[in-house]
Amino acid sequence: MIEVHNIRKEFKTPVVREGRFAGLRTLFSRDYKKKEAVRNISFQVGEGEFVGYIGPNGAGKSTTIKMLTGILHPTSGEVSIGGLNPHKDRRRVVQNLGVVFGQRSQLWWDLPIKDSYDILAKMYGVDSSDKKRRLQQFSELLDLHMFWETPVRKLSLGQRMRADLAAAMLHDPDVLFLDEPTIGLDVNAKRNIRKFLTLLNKEFGKTILLTTHDMDDIEQLCSRVMVINHGELTYDGTIRSLRDTIGLPTLITVTYRGSFHVPDHYQTQGLGASEAMPFIRVTDISENTVTIEVNRRELTTMEVLKELGGWGELDDIDMENPDFEDVIHKVY
Repeated sequence: MIEVHNIRKEFKTPVVREGRFAGLRTLFSRDYKKKEAVRNISFQVGEGEFVGYIGPNGAGKSTTIKMLTGILHPTSGEVSIGGLNPHKDRRRVVQNLGVVFGQRSQLWWDLPIKDSYDILAKMYGVDSSDKKRRLQQFSELLDLHMFWETPVRKLSLGQRMRADLAAAMLHDPDVLFLDEPTIGLDVNAKRNIRKFLTLLNKEFGKTILLTTHDMDDIEQLCSRVMVINHGELTYDGTIRSLRDTIGLPTLITVTYRGSFHVPDHYQTQGLGASEAMPFIRVTDISENTVTIEVNRRELTTMEVLKELGGWGELDDIDMENPDFEDVIHKVY
């Protein structure tokens, strides 16, 4: 559905001269500084996939999205959306494309949202029966009826994002690009947006590419994640594989029934790892519990439980995987 081959985007900014007559000298002899925002990125997104596209500020996420939608032209490389080039066949591509920029709205600021939908329906050639049916469906899913007559400028951020999502889907595109759709939203608003996006993907088969700094969005919505840093694609795979690749430890707390004994070699230097079992590190011992860190790239769960079972009779086990934000921070 989405194919990207070695796209690169370079921006030129004029060098500001200093000293006397700097403006005049700049006018007649202008030098430029070049910066590569995106460097030789390639990937494919299949029909019906929900992919997270993440990276730190300035990594090139929004630049990539703008090239995919045809807003920016790549300096080099090729983009294809449904077999069409968004820069050469823009009118045909946008008929099958929905876009939401979290910090910008496609709705008319002083008009009620229902009037914005009328205008968008005309622009995309959506007939009145389809428009009515889709808006009724979106209204039920996103509670649009609560602010149907309200001018966009008077909507809360959460209401505006729901209205913008409905606007992006009004012409029933197969591909949806989302750039920070939950930025600044409260917990309830985020939950509503995520529920709607899950429905679009699972029930209606929409292909979705999401950029966000909210790691909960990624974990709850995406089946695949791509990481961009300094303009380059540094990872492309599942969230689970990313955790395994980074190798951050799993925290395991074990409660023992009765007495237990942590082998002496785990405590020769206070709390720590053993030479015999270097991938297990004891971090805390209390009255009837032991907490350890485990590198699960090196040891299976059964191997860990076998080791812990040798210390005493197990009563309860609690396993806590590393926070996804910690995983991403290490990637950056």
